[in-house]
Amino acid sequence: MDISPEGIARIQAFEGLKLTAYQCSADKWTLVYGHTAGVKAGDTMTPGQAEAFLREDITLICLQLDILLKVTVRQNQFDALGSLLFNIGVKAFAHSTLLGKLNAGDEAGAAAEFPKWCYGTVKGKKVALRGLMARRQQEKARFEAVELSLMKAPHRVTA
Repeated sequence: MDISPEGIARIQAFEGLKLTAYQCSADKWTLVYGHTAGVKAGDTMTPGQAEAFLREDITLICLQLDILLKVTVRQNQFDALGSLLFNIGVKAFAHSTLLGKLNAGDEAGAAAEFPKWCYGTVKGKKVALRGLMARRQQEKARFEAVELSLMKAPHRVTA
C-alpha cells in the first residue's frame, strides 16, 4: 500500500523543509524532510533533490510497513503509521507495543500507544516535547478516523 498524497503532505508539514543540514532534537544531522541517512554538518540540497529524497524515504517506509503489518489496515491507518515510522524509525517501530497490539487485532490498544511516542532527549534526559505531542495526537486521530475502503492486502510500492 502507498501513503496517500494527503499522508505525504502531512509528513511534509510535520517535518518541514530544511535545505541546509541541522541537528534535530535527537542530535542527529538532518536535512530536507527529516532525512538523516548520511547527512553531515554543512550538507545542502536543492528543492528538487529534497523531493527525490522524500520520495525515496516514503518508498522505504511503505516497504517496511508492508513487511511489518500482519493485519489489514485502512488507508488512514496506513498514513498515520507511515508518519509515525517516518519520525521514530523502523527499529523503534518494529519493536513497539503499538505494532504488537495492531498485529494482534487490537486497533483501540494500538491507537492508545501513539501519544506515548512524544519523548525526545534534551540535555541527556527524556522529556515530552510539545511538537511531538501535537504530532502524535494528529496521527492518532488520523489512525482512528473512519473510512470505508479497506485495503485487500499489502502490495509493493511503485516508485
